Amino acid sequence: MLKYMEFTAKTEDEAIAKGLAYLGLDRDDVSVEILDRGKTGFLGIGSVPAKVKLTYESPDEPEPIPEPVPEPPVVKEPKPTPATKPERPKAPRVERPAPKAEPKPAVQSKTAQSQTAAPKGERVDDDVAAAIVKFQTGLFEHMGVEATPVVTKEGDTYQVVLEGENMGALIGHRGETLDAIQQLTGYAVNKGRSHRARIHVDAEGYRARREESLNRLARKTAGKVVKYRRNITLEAMNAYERHVIHTALQDYPGVSTFSTGTEPNRRTVVAYDPSKM
Repeated sequence: MLKYMEFTAKTEDEAIAKGLAYLGLDRDDVSVEILDRGKTGFLGIGSVPAKVKLTYESPDEPEPIPEPVPEPPVVKEPKPTPATKPERPKAPRVERPAPKAEPKPAVQSKTAQSQTAAPKGERVDDDVAAAIVKFQTGLFEHMGVEATPVVTKEGDTYQVVLEGENMGALIGHRGETLDAIQQLTGYAVNKGRSHRARIHVDAEGYRARREESLNRLARKTAGKVVKYRRNITLEAMNAYERHVIHTALQDYPGVSTFSTGTEPNRRTVVAYDPSKM
């Protein structure tokens, strides 16, 4: 059966994390509805906490098992204590030096592994690629982040992979910073061009991991929709993420999808559709 609980905190993310910790569930196990985005106020005055509603599937509660009637305790007579023998003095313990452990081969960190992975496509050095590198290099210097854009081309799309140490700062919460970098790069590079260049920016394989996570969320939500025959509204997503959900469920039996609301709070609805059964 479906249950829900409401949680409050300073921000939406803190409220969601608080709810997941309380329920002991993962992010993909719940459906999140933002009830109040909250306000920070001025110098803490007039602030309003964020409020979220977490809907989750809870198994039916089993019937209580009757407790067994305790039997009366059996009283046993104490056994006579045997006479204790005097303890012999122990020989002094000699500490031996621990054997030296053989050095293990160094394991590359996740960031280092991502840096050594070759970007997809063929590396290009045309005027578009040069414009991408020039703009992003200046942007990262302004942000105070050390990152190197590596530009390749697959078909008509310029694939830009950002390499560096602290890529988490350029990915941001759910890829928001990465999306902003991609959008700004597109505006800067395509300004004044007659033919618009398609630019895709990624770091540490985040895009593929996020798409895989969205596909799992879509299938899990669709299963609940068919099981309980009721619509489920997902949390707010950007246009690309909504497209991933729509594509993942376009052939799923018993469900259809549509979007509702306005940006940036536009959401995807997974609806029960018996005509597709």
